[in-house]
Amino acid sequence: MKITLDSVTKRFGAVTAADGVSLEVGEGESFFLLGPSGCGKTTLLRCVAGFCEPDAGRILFDGRPVTDVPPHKRNTGMVFQNYALWPHMTVEQNVAFGLDVPGRRLPSEARGQRVREMLRAVHMEEYAARKPNQLSGGQQQRVALARALAIGPGCLLLDEPLSNLDAKLRHEMRREIKRLVRDMGITSIYVTHDQKEALSMADRCAVLRAGRVEQVGSPRELYERPANRFVADFLGASNLVPGKLGIGAAGEVLVKTPSGEWRGRSAPAGLQPGADAAVSIRPEAIRRAAPDASGPNVFASRLADWVYLGDMAELWLALPDGLVLKALETKPAGAPPAIGGAIRFQVDPADVVVLA
Repeated sequence: MKITLDSVTKRFGAVTAADGVSLEVGEGESFFLLGPSGCGKTTLLRCVAGFCEPDAGRILFDGRPVTDVPPHKRNTGMVFQNYALWPHMTVEQNVAFGLDVPGRRLPSEARGQRVREMLRAVHMEEYAARKPNQLSGGQQQRVALARALAIGPGCLLLDEPLSNLDAKLRHEMRREIKRLVRDMGITSIYVTHDQKEALSMADRCAVLRAGRVEQVGSPRELYERPANRFVADFLGASNLVPGKLGIGAAGEVLVKTPSGEWRGRSAPAGLQPGADAAVSIRPEAIRRAAPDASGPNVFASRLADWVYLGDMAELWLALPDGLVLKALETKPAGAPPAIGGAIRFQVDPADVVVLA
């Protein structure tokens, strides 16, 4: 199923939760709505599901307007943040629930076969006779997923489905959901504020702020080519260094800061030399340099702090002008550096994103 949002606006009193949002989700695509709390992502998902009616704009499924179509006729399956399982029903009955309503009712034998297939797909067949209160959070989430998939929806809608799980279970369920969606070839729209979920699971993401779309792209595009400071700062850790745009003798893009000149990739369209600009540097792009190293993006600093994390270490590097940058060092070896000690570091110009 292909889903199109055409200038969708939704207001709640004086608050505009979605402000003229236009998006296209391709057939079989895993599309993520990503952003901080209150940015409008759940409102958009509820509009797609039919639980909210837009104040303006259209929603189309395979080119057919569905804005006035009720939720039960949209052929979507929903996985809610709080699971929304019927507590008085068994696991098997919960999964079968959508197969026994008008328009989707299946014969008893076919319904039982479908339920067994879904429970097997989420590895819950041995729990069929249990009630939800006899299951762990991760098991309840699997049941909710099986129930949404049992009806054979054209699109699967997921509203922060992993937010109630611990870190290990979240990681496990990410793989499980990604596998199921891929194997079934189903279109999915997934709401989250967790950047790691989006980066590890999505085909494409839309980053939202205050009801508007800031950028749409693949996880790699968003992470490595953020469109603005909000996207750079929201999607993973980023060091943002303000300065003025300049052009080097060989035509390379420079940002002049109190710490020195940073050489980066091409400047945003329309940004002229002398304009306010910033560079975005991911912590993992910063690496130690030899004491006598020279060249572009080589800087002197002092170690402000050092935190050992097992597979990596965080280094906090204080520049002469007082700016402190976060760096990540993988597989740290030996004793930690001395706090206050001198460290030279460098960043490849290809890893420096110039922003307005």
